[in-house]
Amino acid sequence: MPSIALAIACLLVVTLGYVSVCVASPFGDCRKCRGLGFATKTDRKGRVKRGKRCRRCTGYGKRIRVGRHLYNLYARTHREGTR
Repeated sequence: MPSIALAIACLLVVTLGYVSVCVASPFGDCRKCRGLGFATKTDRKGRVKRGKRCRRCTGYGKRIRVGRHLYNLYARTHREGTR
């Protein structure tokens, strides 16, 4: 029984931690370009060059977190349903 309570407590801590991250910083770095907004390339000499604009984040380097996106969907549905 204590192991179940410990598992529930750990799950609750992780969930509340992620919710607090989504509230404090709703946008995270893009996973594809690592927050740069573009891909990096190397030329023939091995020097790093700026590549194409990232298609996933459209060059901003930031993407909305999944938890914040779900909250925005819920808030929009609730707002439109209570008009």
